[in-house]
Amino acid sequence: MVSPEKSIILFPYLQTMKKLLLLPLLLLLLTKISAQTPMEIHQRAILVDTHNDILSNELITRLDIGKLQSTGNLDLVRAKEGGLDAQVFSIWCGEDYGKGTAFKFANREIDSLYALIARYPDKITLVRNSKELEQAVKEQKMAALIGVEGGHMIEDRLDYIDSLAKRGMRYLTLTWNNSNSWASSARDETNRRKSLTHVGLTDFGKQVIHHLNDLGVMIDLSHPGEQTFYDVLATTNKPVIASHSCAYTLNPVFRNLKDDQLRAIAKNGGVVFVNFYSGFVDSTYSKKVAVFLHKHKAELDSLTKVYHDGDLANIRLNAIYKTESDKIRPPLSMLIHQIDYMVKIIGVDHVGIGSDFDGAESYPLGMDDVRDYPKVTAELLKIGYSEQDIDKILGGNFIRVLEANTGK
Repeated sequence: MVSPEKSIILFPYLQTMKKLLLLPLLLLLLTKISAQTPMEIHQRAILVDTHNDILSNELITRLDIGKLQSTGNLDLVRAKEGGLDAQVFSIWCGEDYGKGTAFKFANREIDSLYALIARYPDKITLVRNSKELEQAVKEQKMAALIGVEGGHMIEDRLDYIDSLAKRGMRYLTLTWNNSNSWASSARDETNRRKSLTHVGLTDFGKQVIHHLNDLGVMIDLSHPGEQTFYDVLATTNKPVIASHSCAYTLNPVFRNLKDDQLRAIAKNGGVVFVNFYSGFVDSTYSKKVAVFLHKHKAELDSLTKVYHDGDLANIRLNAIYKTESDKIRPPLSMLIHQIDYMVKIIGVDHVGIGSDFDGAESYPLGMDDVRDYPKVTAELLKIGYSEQDIDKILGGNFIRVLEANTGK
């Protein structure tokens, strides 16, 4: 039996030994907490992609993207595997649609999304604000949002904006490549400036901006020209987005944003969502793809007649000659550099993901479909990004700017 005197002497020693014995257990626990795999970090984050063109393709192909598909970049099965929590579905039609046809076609695409949701209510749901988005994530459903790509689809009518907003439109891309009667596009400001009837926003265009602000619909500046871009920033009272754009400094094409534009969006409180398209990521891609397309011109023409859509025919051609087309795709590191460059220019609070999947024929190697998003997370971790920063890029920044526009 230990005497009281010895107990007094031994007590501090025993307490120290107890702490030393607990230390390895504590270190093991901390190591376990910190040693999450890139996939675990990716799956824990909320991933939002602000631009996918599957709906316009679906009207042609008639594929059911609720089921696993062997073509295209997105379906609900692969989306779950890639950790995609929320998708903004692009509502798009080309410049050959105008008054009397463009608005109607936009509603056809929205109808197709509604039909998808009706077929798979346990897998996907329409959301209109950040609270509904987060609730969908809790219920393990894809949060579907609507982005209308091209101001020509409102056909110069504010009541058409009201109608699209009621159906779920969460952003309006003011122009596509074509200008409209109230806003000039980046393509036209760059290549057709002399023939434009106006450059930038008209008075009606400014009414459109105010109306979108009042409705809580985000303004998308991915396709508008520089004059339109700065006219919008001088007019809007809400944060804007660029739903699918890359950095002009890294690849000087008309669709990419210059450093001053990036900084202007950040100053506005908005977010730029990085596009995955090879032609925007890689400055050498355009010359290489021109050679590829010239070589297969006859077959591309035949596919265009089949699909009645040049972009879809191009996507199919690249799938047919995948081994050949893979050789001209940029490495994944170029896409990561686009993200990292923007973060260095404007800060991690203003950068996100806007893949443009199903809207182009080529993406960097390794980015074949929505199952490949975890590769972006893994690469960002490799170059030193924290989990908190990755959370912002993958979805947190979108949720913030959505809430800033909708008020909830």
